[in-house]
Amino acid sequence: MSKVSPSWRTSTRSGQHNCVEVRHGCDAIVIRDTKNRRGGTLVLGTAAFHAFLTTVKNEQMH
Repeated sequence: MSKVSPSWRTSTRSGQHNCVEVRHGCDAIVIRDTKNRRGGTLVLGTAAFHAFLTTVKNEQMH
């Protein structure tokens, strides 16, 4: 049985600048800069990623 590599997604809210891509792993979310894909990745556990999103959303509402 072969494993399918998860694909990268770009947010539908991304504009021309400051875009990131995300990929779902087994127990983690991987994030990279769309403009510098070879520049490295940030790996967050799923709980940490969801906490990050909640914080960002709350900050945008203030």
